[in-house]
Amino acid sequence: MMKERLQEAKKNKKDEFYTQLTDIEKELGHYKDHFKNKIIFCNCDDPKESNFFKYFALNFKHLGLKKLITTHYNGGGIPIS
Repeated sequence: MMKERLQEAKKNKKDEFYTQLTDIEKELGHYKDHFKNKIIFCNCDDPKESNFFKYFALNFKHLGLKKLITTHYNGGGIPIS
């Protein structure tokens, strides 16, 4: 199933994939104690779509985070010719 999805995405040049929230939860759950009183910086394409941002935002108090910062490129600014 996944192989077919990857091949279809390659064919259609739609190859933007995001780490699944469940995978992030499984992995980062092992490091809960490491996040206490820490500032997390997420450099995302889009914080509204980032599952890393979602994980840290949803678990902010549970992890004991001090601050969560995100940044992204919005396409504005100086035009390049």
